[in-house]
Order: sequence, then C-alpha cells, then structure tokens
Amino acid sequence: MANNRLAKALEAVDAANAQDPKRGPGEDVEQAGELVYGRRMSRTLARLYPGASEHLQIAARGQHIERWTSPRDAYPAGREGYLRWRNDLKRFHARRVGEIMAQAGYAPEDAERVESLIRKHRLKRDPEAQALEDVVCIVFLEDHFAEFAAKHEDAKVVDILRKTWPKMSPHGQAAALELDLPARARALVETALTPNPA
Repeated sequence: MANNRLAKALEAVDAANAQDPKRGPGEDVEQAGELVYGRRMSRTLARLYPGASEHLQIAARGQHIERWTSPRDAYPAGREGYLRWRNDLKRFHARRVGEIMAQAGYAPEDAERVESLIRKHRLKRDPEAQALEDVVCIVFLEDHFAEFAAKHEDAKVVDILRKTWPKMSPHGQAAALELDLPARARALVETALTPNPA
C-alpha cells in the first residue's frame, strides 16, 4: 500500500513536470526540462542517500514541480526580487506536492512533512532537509554548473560556489569533490575552495 502511494505520487509529479515547454539539458533534450530535473534529483538521492524515506523521495522529485509557471522575469530585477521569487517558488512547490500527496492517499501530516522539506525548514538541524540540500547542490554541479559557468565571469561563479559550499554537509561536500567535472568547472571549484590570502 505504501509503495503504491509512493509510485502514484512520483508518477503524478512526473506528469505535471512533463508539461514543461522547455527541453531538458544534455542528452535529454527531447524531454521536458523539469521532468529531466526531477528524475536526476531522484537518481542522485538514491546514490547519495540510499534508503531515503518516502518523504525525502517525494520532496526530491517535486523540488521544482511546475517551476516554469513562475518565471524569474515576472519579479523585479535585483537581489530583493530574486529572493522574493525564490521564496514564492518554495511555497508553490510545497503546496503543489502536498496536493498530489493528498490525491495519492497520504495523510495531511505526511504532506506537511514533505512541504517542510521542500521549504528547507530547519536546514542544518533536520538531517532530511540537509540531505535534500546536498542533492540539490550535487545535481547543480554535475548537470548544470558547466553551462552556467560558461555564461558568467569567473569571479561571479567563484563567489556563488563559496556561498554554496557551506550549505552542504561534509558528506555532500565529499560527493561533490568526487564528481567528474570538465576542466574549467573543476578549476573554478578548486579556486573557490582555496582560502583567500590574508
């Protein structure tokens, strides 16, 4: 029964994300972008945290559900607009996944738990929220970082990496260092992890 609910919820998340008009990156250019992203999140979660709970599995798959419906340019430019966009997205993703879980037969407290994970409540204090953040960072580094870095100056990329690194647990950081990154991406990571001279 539990596995059936989980399969139902994951399939519903995939069905929603399959509507993304943007195509996926890399070898998945024929599939919807957010469908590709959700499945990569699940694969990375299974690799980093085998035996993850149902709550964490659903949170990982639904992390970006229907993200394209709220584009960044619908918000003001600048950091304040960016942060508002990000916070509104977290609330939206959490609510949509909660609706899907209810339809799949989960109890309200199960949906509340997954919503809390997606919104990253108690990051660093909640092991599952931290695991989800690790997976988010690894998927970015492994599948999106090289393309992102190619569009921005090195100094900006290094600054972002320096802010991202502390968000990961030691386990996530170790996994990040084992990634097979392209040469320039690897060099940027190494620069970001080199302490600034006093």
